[in-house]
Amino acid sequence: MKRRGLLIILSSPSGAGKSTLARRLMAWDPTLRFSVSATTRAPRPGETDGVEYFFKSKDEFAAMVDAGEMLEHAEVFGNFYGTPKAPVEAAMAEGRDTLFDIDWQGGQQVRRSTLAKDVVSIFILPPSIADLEARLKTRAQDSAAVIAGRMAKSRDEISHWAEYDYVIVNRDIDDAEAELKTILKAERARADRMPGLTDFVRGLNREFETRSKGESA
Repeated sequence: MKRRGLLIILSSPSGAGKSTLARRLMAWDPTLRFSVSATTRAPRPGETDGVEYFFKSKDEFAAMVDAGEMLEHAEVFGNFYGTPKAPVEAAMAEGRDTLFDIDWQGGQQVRRSTLAKDVVSIFILPPSIADLEARLKTRAQDSAAVIAGRMAKSRDEISHWAEYDYVIVNRDIDDAEAELKTILKAERARADRMPGLTDFVRGLNREFETRSKGESA
């Protein structure tokens, strides 16, 4: 049955596991569309423009914001990140869900946008701060200074957990993935997400009427 596409927001402090969970969710359901953000930061080794991010200069990014082409945007660690609006709206019209791996600032903007009624927001928490720091060091993507900056920012990020519809404590990545799938299945089944449901039920009632007429003949 056709339904409107969902906007699934995953947020967490750096290192809590949201990117890993996003990849697992995409592997579980290939119909999900991953929202590719635009950013002004430099590409990391192995990243490709248009795949992980749309890499923009600050002037290009500002022009997109001024033109109203961003669903949300924010400055994080000195770089700008944002979500181009047009691909999201197209996916929703097709009944496809879009997955957002964004921070709390971006999440706030999406929830306050004209698309808010179809947002499902989920915050991922680490089991402890010590575990969070260990994960950042283990992935070996950032310098010690960057890790220290992310840790300093994590307290503020975690303080926004109550703004979200759901919270998952990522003690075990497999368990967290299972919780995430359960949330998505339930949200997809909500009656108010299926504009064709009324017509479907009317069709069932017509079947009842047809059967009744057949039995009385």
